[in-house]
Amino acid sequence: MSKALTLCEYFEAQKLNFWGKKVIELGAGTGVVGILAALLGGDVTITDLPVAMKQIEENVRRNVPAEFATRTRVCALSWGVDHKEFPPNYDFILGADIVYLKHTYPLLIRTLQHLCGAQSIIYLSSKMRQEHGTALFFETLLPVHFASKLVFRDEVENINIYKVTCKSDIRQ
Repeated sequence: MSKALTLCEYFEAQKLNFWGKKVIELGAGTGVVGILAALLGGDVTITDLPVAMKQIEENVRRNVPAEFATRTRVCALSWGVDHKEFPPNYDFILGADIVYLKHTYPLLIRTLQHLCGAQSIIYLSSKMRQEHGTALFFETLLPVHFASKLVFRDEVENINIYKVTCKSDIRQ
């Protein structure tokens, strides 16, 4: 099962309420996590690199009914580069399988710091890949800046879901 679908199933099992909440999905890929958040009532911004925009826009067009479409935006976002073009203080920041390139880890941290507010909740699902230093990110780098807790583990697929909250005075 994909990391995105694992995260979606977790949201369903936890009965997370996105209604009226400001949500951003990072590194969306297909956009399935952001689409689910929109269908669950969130005011959602789905982001990824510019190359992914057409596919995400098409997926949103095909899967988000008109009554939810006005609350769903698709925008390009390059971590650590144009993150300040997005407002801070999202209620939820979501990411599925976005931790796999070590050189992007500082850029992701910087972007999360900007988007995060005192009440923000970040959910990150990830396949735990030793060769990519995924555990290093979640166990060493992320806790320097955020409070992080493993909330779900799929032993068979080697997928973890982390619930992350902001520490005070982190915005950059």
